[in-house]
Amino acid sequence: MTSLEAIKSLKSQMLSKVIGQEELIDKIIISLLARGNILIEGLPGLAKTRAVKTLSQIIDAKFSRIQFTPDISTEDILGEERVYEDNGKRLYKFHKGAIFGNIILADEINRAPAKVQSSMLEAMEERQVTVVGQVLPLPKLFMVLATQNPIEQYGTYPLSEAQKDRFLIHTKVDYVKMDDEYKMLKLLQQENIQTQENIQKISQDFIFQAQAEVAKVEIPEDLGKYIVELVFSTRYPLRYSKQLSVMIDIGVSPRGTLALSQCAQAYAWLNNKSSIRVQDIHAVIHDVFRHRIIESKHTKENGINIDKIVDIIIDQVPMPKSTL
Repeated sequence: MTSLEAIKSLKSQMLSKVIGQEELIDKIIISLLARGNILIEGLPGLAKTRAVKTLSQIIDAKFSRIQFTPDISTEDILGEERVYEDNGKRLYKFHKGAIFGNIILADEINRAPAKVQSSMLEAMEERQVTVVGQVLPLPKLFMVLATQNPIEQYGTYPLSEAQKDRFLIHTKVDYVKMDDEYKMLKLLQQENIQTQENIQKISQDFIFQAQAEVAKVEIPEDLGKYIVELVFSTRYPLRYSKQLSVMIDIGVSPRGTLALSQCAQAYAWLNNKSSIRVQDIHAVIHDVFRHRIIESKHTKENGINIDKIVDIIIDQVPMPKSTL
């Protein structure tokens, strides 16, 4: 089995367990291939948690779930030193927190205070944590999949811009179609009857091989410059149109430039391409820009969402000549 076949097997198995959420599964797999973290936003009961748990069941990996609450502590996440008795002597041993896993579900991450949220920054960016003066590496396969509920505001703490920027993409989940919801009902009935699940485990080696192949997907020079110009249009919108200039307060960071190129590479690789195309960039740009653009007060007051701003950016920024 090739790495592409392994990833396609991963997707098909996830689709069989998470009905009607193919777009969500695609974005999770893109994040995995691009070695990034993903923020999943959606109403309760839309299979966000189920999708993450299914991913961890199929990949031969350690799953950790962190249920974020207002009283959670940094020690719960990172770990702490604990005192042990050994033949009358007091010994200090480090007890690892939930962050020391491969697939990390950060459930309802916006329910935790800012101090706790910030404890995730080093782990998400550098794949390591610093506790009690020690720098401890995290596993080679490491991915944070965070969920948040968009409608509950009481008792929540909005993620800081620095925290959001650590997520490779921010995807939104909506209700499934009526037929899919019926299929979901039948699936749950079958799972209640069956005692064993028929899952074909995917080795981590296939994931690492796929990640290496994704990194080698070519970015032609004109498309690389196009990616940079898309980002710069969010920082200097007046160069492109007055319409954009009144919509955006702060544009996409340099981390967003890298994220857009990496996601385009992953999307192209999944579609068996050796180099990216404009379509690959457009397929992922909304999820990459959604949490990085800070809209203006004017935009909020007029009920214009960031996805609409990204549509305008795509329309305003000149396409590479090679695609015309």
